[in-house]
Amino acid sequence: MAKTPRDPKFAKRVERALVRAGATARQTARRFGTPIYVWENGKVVAKRP
Repeated sequence: MAKTPRDPKFAKRVERALVRAGATARQTARRFGTPIYVWENGKVVAKRP
């Protein structure tokens, strides 16, 4: 069960870091022509960036 964060500033920084990491992963996948694997409807799916 997920708990609410005690420090909303920290949660916001974590959210921004995850968004930035996702953007970097998509950029790297595009550069090398590899798929990105995401969790979708309870399954792991390969997607083209």
